[in-house]
Amino acid sequence: MGKGAYSIVPFLAGMLMVCSCVHTEANGAKKVSADIGTRLTMMSELKKKDSCNLFEGEWVMDKSYPMYNSSACPFIRKEFDCIKYGRPNQQYLTYRWQPKHCNLPRFDGKDFLERFKGKKIMFVGDSLSSNNFNSLLCLLNAAAPGKTTTELKTINSRGNTTVTFQDYRVEVIMFTSQYLVDIENESIGRVLKLESIKDGEIWKQADVLIFNSWQWWGRTGTKQPWDFIDNGDEIVKDMDRVAAFQAGLNTWAKWVETQVDHTKTKVFFQAVAAAHYHGTEWGESGVENCLDQTTPVEGSTYPAELPVPASIVKEALKKMTKPVELLDITVLSQLRKDGHPSKYNGVNAMDCTHWCVGGVPDTWNQLLYALLVSPATE
Repeated sequence: MGKGAYSIVPFLAGMLMVCSCVHTEANGAKKVSADIGTRLTMMSELKKKDSCNLFEGEWVMDKSYPMYNSSACPFIRKEFDCIKYGRPNQQYLTYRWQPKHCNLPRFDGKDFLERFKGKKIMFVGDSLSSNNFNSLLCLLNAAAPGKTTTELKTINSRGNTTVTFQDYRVEVIMFTSQYLVDIENESIGRVLKLESIKDGEIWKQADVLIFNSWQWWGRTGTKQPWDFIDNGDEIVKDMDRVAAFQAGLNTWAKWVETQVDHTKTKVFFQAVAAAHYHGTEWGESGVENCLDQTTPVEGSTYPAELPVPASIVKEALKKMTKPVELLDITVLSQLRKDGHPSKYNGVNAMDCTHWCVGGVPDTWNQLLYALLVSPATE
């Protein structure tokens, strides 16, 4: 499977059934079906382009967005519920991601639920995975606001949430694992084990796995949930965190290669999402955070370089022989300096790391949907 690019020709065959009608959902949000002339690549263009990188493009304003009314979604964490906590400017909701050489299909929640009837969709990672998880729940709830059940439980000391859309028997799961590799309590204290993944027995029960990790690797002092690192050769008090991340990611890659049944389970890695605490990165010197940012960076290029872990993830996936798709959200999130909660959240803290829901994570799920329904990925 390609890492971010796929043939758009077979994909169109499955998407030409969409119509250009407009109707209003029960929650008040308008749903506009994709217009073939504007949403999908024209056949004349396909003669010139036989492939499309969905992750290269720019943000454009689209009055048919957002795709749901976040006030009607019961699944948003207080950290991400920007409108509830008073964000005055809501222009950030009206942008659509436009790839350079094709168009991204609008998320179709009912189609998603039908395709994955009786299946398990599992996010594994930190709070940025939770961002994505909350967004997908809202998108599905807007499309099929029927009976759901929510189960909270602890597995291997990890907090987990499972939401089941009962009419379709679709389970959407958030499995919290900040490092992907294990942390175990031993006589010397809490040990981060860079070569151990015991939670994998639970993960591989899912039909779709979306992994994410990086945000916690740089934490130090009382903010880190471990006391020592077992790097395979020795147990140390600390080590270079980028090297530790790379080692942990290699362990994850080996697990995916050897333990996942790829005829049953589709695997994605959600790339590093950008934070916006330094205005110099997007050309506004003197700006210290994302507060009062109301528009994306124009164009397709972000002035600052890619985060180091983004390159590490890409290199790790290139070496893999089994199909793993990179959900390459790094650049498109870099461009969205306006998409963070800033002070408009339920924790009374400046947050330019996470994302408002609805908002940018809805596009992450549009991309996930596009990759899942493409015949090239089946």
